[in-house]
Amino acid sequence: MKRMIIGEHIVKSFGEGDEKHHVLDGVSLEIREGEFVAVMGPSGSGKSTLMFALSGTDRINEGKVVFEGRNLAEASENELSDLRRTQMGFVFQQPTMLKNLNILDNIILPSMRDHRKKRVEIVEKARALMKRVGIAGLEQRDITQVSGGQLQRAGICRALMNSPRVIFGDEPTGALNSISAQEIMELLGEINADGTAVMLVTHDAMVAARTERILFMRDGKIASELKLPRYRGADLDERIEKVNEKMREIGV
Repeated sequence: MKRMIIGEHIVKSFGEGDEKHHVLDGVSLEIREGEFVAVMGPSGSGKSTLMFALSGTDRINEGKVVFEGRNLAEASENELSDLRRTQMGFVFQQPTMLKNLNILDNIILPSMRDHRKKRVEIVEKARALMKRVGIAGLEQRDITQVSGGQLQRAGICRALMNSPRVIFGDEPTGALNSISAQEIMELLGEINADGTAVMLVTHDAMVAARTERILFMRDGKIASELKLPRYRGADLDERIEKVNEKMREIGV
């Protein structure tokens, strides 16, 4: 698989002088096309900061992040915004939806900035995505009139609207019950199987066990990694035990 994202000796620091703290301390990694990757580690280990660095959401202090051959440090804020909107999708623990818009309008909102597309085409794609993820018929609902799992599915629809090369997820199942969490992971697995790379930040061994490569972070560094075969739905307990065993081994 072709390398899509390359991080070289990434340093992200906060504070000055004696108070300076490296949240990311010389991290190097690659994300390849179509990979399904999880990042695990204790709170403060740098998991989310790494995701924000690789997506260009946060500027780094040292090192380099290259996305599809482009050094993100050389891009302007507007260029980075356009890159995230057109090439990347984001799914968070709590989907950021506007209360004054219904579900459909929240899904299509980021895509309306692309003036080359007509609203009717955008709405048609949104409806197709809603049907795919199992929330067809909820278009006119307010965001307070759906369940947490349904709202997260709407967030995934929004992330997929511009056919991104990669989906970044920051604890995407963290606010869901176990059944909804499993359903969301099945959906992300299907999206990945279609060719979209997925990188998830998680503390949940069940979530990580459904991916194919797990990076374990500690103190701003990648302490270890675990590779697993593609999840086929029959060996989840065994995969979870492998994740937990690795965590115990490296003390994260």
